[in-house]
Amino acid sequence: MNKGEKFDYAKAGVDIRKEEKAIKALIGKIKHIRKGFGEPILMGHYASVIDVGVGLAITTDGVGSKIMIAEALNKFDTIGIDCVAMNVNDLIAIGAEPIAMVDYIAIQKPDERVMEEIAVGLEKGCEIANITLVGGETATLPEMINGIDLVGTAIGVVEKDKIITGEKIEIGDVIVAIESSGIHSNGLTLARKVVEKSGLSYEDEFDGKTIGEELLTPTRIYIEVLDIVKNYDVHGLAHITGGGMLNLKRLKNVRFVIDKPLKPQKIFNFIQELGNVDEDEMYRTFNMGMGFMIILPKDEAKKIDIGKIVGYVDEGSGVYVKDLRIDK
Repeated sequence: MNKGEKFDYAKAGVDIRKEEKAIKALIGKIKHIRKGFGEPILMGHYASVIDVGVGLAITTDGVGSKIMIAEALNKFDTIGIDCVAMNVNDLIAIGAEPIAMVDYIAIQKPDERVMEEIAVGLEKGCEIANITLVGGETATLPEMINGIDLVGTAIGVVEKDKIITGEKIEIGDVIVAIESSGIHSNGLTLARKVVEKSGLSYEDEFDGKTIGEELLTPTRIYIEVLDIVKNYDVHGLAHITGGGMLNLKRLKNVRFVIDKPLKPQKIFNFIQELGNVDEDEMYRTFNMGMGFMIILPKDEAKKIDIGKIVGYVDEGSGVYVKDLRIDK
């Protein structure tokens, strides 16, 4: 990497704005909606919900380019946790309790050891989330897949009158952030490009382990949030995935101010310095140590025993971290 060269997600190969336009182009052509039993009552959020008497919540996600680090290290026993986490956390983000999941594994060629290691992570993730992996599909696609891809679809249940979308968010509410386990499964394309362009190896030492091992730290599963949802007046929930703090914009058109963010783990500072990445770009790409957020009244926030108040909801619009507006 040239000295002084700035790196960002788009330069790494992922342009969030172009991705949003492509998704809108896809969604814009899909119009048919079922009526009656199974009719959708929430679409386009972290998870969607259909009416089967209770709300049946559905979501799908994958591990993404984190798998490329697993392949580089020939270590696959944690990416299954990421697959479970990325799905169940999105269910939790609308107040749904995860109950089951199916997986899809596309492979270039069969490898018994690799599949066994993936299963170890899937089993651990299901145990943490208290869900059952009820089935799945494996496809051998030598002409399409270079390596492995791992995705999942999870379902959960939620009472129809208790779905949390963010519409209840009010001016004066506070934002409680729960600490992430690290980089999770988002922004790895940028992280990988920064490491590779710098001439470093995933085997190089970082904070008592290797860079690769740090980047493979499994995504945290925020199952404890369900207890908060059941016992407190929660107005909004945000799983901080792709797009970083911009995920707050999914909830409501208000001004989200994060004036006291949690201290990011060392890996984020490492990526920022190594790639000369602007701070606003870091907060648009990564969770920056804040993997899940709960928005609720201040009096309620004082009662809960997880997380820390990092900001508040104000009049206006946009997402602000300290003195940076990151949604522009």
